[in-house]
Amino acid sequence: MIMTLPDAPPRMVEVLDDDSLYDVVDGRKEVKTMSVYENVIAGVLYRILDQFVFTSRLGRGLVETMFEMAEGGNRRRPDVAYLSCQRWPQSRRPPSTEAWPVVPEIAAEVVSPTNDMKDVLDKVQEYFEAGVQCVWLVLPEHELIYVYSSMTSVRILSRADELTDETILPGFRLPLGDLFPLPDPEPALASPQ
Repeated sequence: MIMTLPDAPPRMVEVLDDDSLYDVVDGRKEVKTMSVYENVIAGVLYRILDQFVFTSRLGRGLVETMFEMAEGGNRRRPDVAYLSCQRWPQSRRPPSTEAWPVVPEIAAEVVSPTNDMKDVLDKVQEYFEAGVQCVWLVLPEHELIYVYSSMTSVRILSRADELTDETILPGFRLPLGDLFPLPDPEPALASPQ
């Protein structure tokens, strides 16, 4: 967010609210912005994923949790993530640090219309380089999920498909019709009197 400080000579400065969500890229904070719609989609995805991994005792579903991507490198905050018990046992307390010193198996990004696809794909590549095994790019406006198992292997799922991953999340099934709410019906035209 750019704003002018009222008590200073007019100049533009970058101000981060204390509760702003951000990634740390090349030592700079990059604010993450999402509309209400994208936030709702991320919330639904988190709720379904977390419920599955919790009851299956596989690990944790996480929302907007910052992770260390590499020693001294960038810190990323996927919209939703899955961290297995193998990478961080459920009985082990999460750290009291800004960023978790581990990477999740799955990182999900809910792409907003304002996101630059070059930046999104750079982030996907960074996830894989750090050890993430699968990246879900959720495109709510198009009701699609791009499921990356590497930078060159991608499945594209639509509203009629199910999101699954038998390798990382055996038994997980999310019908995408449950993730993407139907659009509001068009209002009926008033009949002439």
